[in-house]
Amino acid sequence: MKRLEALLQQLCPNGVIYKRLGDIATITRGGNFQKKDYRENGFPCIHYGQIYTKYNLFVTEPISHISEEKAAQQKKAKPGDIIMAVTSENIEDVCKCIAWLGNREIAVSGHAAIIHHRLNPKFLAYFLSSSLFYKQKLTMAQGTKVIEVSPEKLKNILLPVPPLEVQQEIVRILDHFTELTAELTAELTAELAAREKQHQYYTQHLYDSIKEKGVPVVCVKDVCDLLTGFPFDSSHFVSEGIHLLRGMNIKRGFLDYSDGNNRYWNTVKGYEKFLLADDDIVIAMDGSLVGKSYGQVKKQHLPVLLVQRVTRVRATKINAHYLYHYISSGAFTKYVEQKKTGGAVPHISMKDIENFTLPLPPEKLQEEISEVLDRFDALCNDLTSGLPAEIAARQKQYEYYRDKLLTFKERV
Repeated sequence: MKRLEALLQQLCPNGVIYKRLGDIATITRGGNFQKKDYRENGFPCIHYGQIYTKYNLFVTEPISHISEEKAAQQKKAKPGDIIMAVTSENIEDVCKCIAWLGNREIAVSGHAAIIHHRLNPKFLAYFLSSSLFYKQKLTMAQGTKVIEVSPEKLKNILLPVPPLEVQQEIVRILDHFTELTAELTAELTAELAAREKQHQYYTQHLYDSIKEKGVPVVCVKDVCDLLTGFPFDSSHFVSEGIHLLRGMNIKRGFLDYSDGNNRYWNTVKGYEKFLLADDDIVIAMDGSLVGKSYGQVKKQHLPVLLVQRVTRVRATKINAHYLYHYISSGAFTKYVEQKKTGGAVPHISMKDIENFTLPLPPEKLQEEISEVLDRFDALCNDLTSGLPAEIAARQKQYEYYRDKLLTFKERV
């Protein structure tokens, strides 16, 4: 840090120049190849979807190739260029990017932008992953089900352009910090996964023992009231009002109401029917975590409005906690794998959720089972709630220092 401070004092004592991205870079759209064009060998390529799922921030080796003939028709990124996915299902992922650090050109698919620039590629990639960029992105994103930021709008992104020596020193510091954070996060994530696996094993074992007793089997629709979410569009978003719950806000057993600081306004006609209640279970109907994404609403979450792409399951003739634990078990995940449809965006229908079957022991036994699993859940949460909190704390610390390193006094 002392070296960085010395460089800033020496090279830019009066502050750092800020410029529009369009003034220091050319931004073009990718080509038109698809996943079906992949070949085992050939010309290296990157599909925009891989930026979300396969790559970290810096990429030196491709995982996919297309034929030389197909590549001749494509747009290509040069070594050092930034490749950005400009289309996504949610605001968090849109504009996720990688710095291409390979030693040759790489073909880029559609729904991506190629940013050819004059900065240190790692420096620019770090900036485009920061909250400094995120705040600007929010003002440019368009769409509801599909979120997009056009390459033309990206030209207006304002960013610091310190001297190259300063960029390099910041990259050196962030590279080291990134490595340390990744190591610690990997250790904590492995421990969390082990605890979750242990919990799933004992939960499934308990339900299997119930089935062996020959208790009745019922469909979800026989013991619950189901409802899909309220249709909405971006005109309903306001800065104050009722929290909304969408599929992307349900993440593996817990609810997350972060939605870009937007809320769903509570004066839309007919909204009352879609308000969630304590102990309601919500299931994502599509997206990458379809069926694996569920959560149970608690009083502290309310008021919350259920919106599209989510099914609400409200227990009427069954213990709500018993139902939640069973849906949280592996049986429901396997069922979804059999029933889901769609390709890039998998989907499960409310009808399929209605027809999911589960054992229905006597009410007293349901309560006893729920109490056992609630206690086990609490025991696991003493561990798992601490581990995710620690992981989040490390990530938050990393993001804080990254953003601090990328914030400069502006030269006027």
